[in-house]
Amino acid sequence: MPNIYNALVVTSQDTTGQPINVTCEVQQLLGNNRVRAVAMSATDGLMRGMEVIDT
Repeated sequence: MPNIYNALVVTSQDTTGQPINVTCEVQQLLGNNRVRAVAMSATDGLMRGMEVIDT
């Protein structure tokens, strides 16, 4: 689990092949391997199951 205030990075492609690069900041640990985070840019194209990297 990431710490609060850590940056999470999602780097992938959406269904049309366009690149997605979103950085989020962890705000709350919810339990059951879930966090609440705030995105620092648009979240267009994000889907469940995408790989997230804790920095």
